Amino acid sequence: MQIPSWRPDAAAQITGDGVSGLVRFWQLRRGVLVEAKIAGLPREGFFAFHIHEGPDCGGAGFSDSGGHYHPAGTLHPDHAGDLPPLLSYGGRAWMAVMTNRFRVRDIVGRTVIIHSGPDDFHTQPSGNPGEKLACGVIRA
Repeated sequence: MQIPSWRPDAAAQITGDGVSGLVRFWQLRRGVLVEAKIAGLPREGFFAFHIHEGPDCGGAGFSDSGGHYHPAGTLHPDHAGDLPPLLSYGGRAWMAVMTNRFRVRDIVGRTVIIHSGPDDFHTQPSGNPGEKLACGVIRA
């Protein structure tokens, strides 16, 4: 699958302590294509990557971003906002995934979070991903 060249339906500018990037969302017929381009990650390896329920990146440690987006009340890692991890090489990561867990209109006004560690995919309620490292608000 090729990343669409047209304008995304929504995007989030990611910022954090030295971390920056862009996450874009395209609503397609069969789901949502999510693409992330991130720089400034503090080490090589995996970083948990989630959509959170909160509307804002404010508060200590991005606390206003709230918890994982999970409107159906499912357990982790089946939250609608659970995305594949980012894999950093030289402080940079690129990832694209197609998902049918949400529609773009459902996530506009919510936040995207990059955590300081990997997601273990089983610890409740969020996979023990470490602190919130970077955040961005999803805007149409």
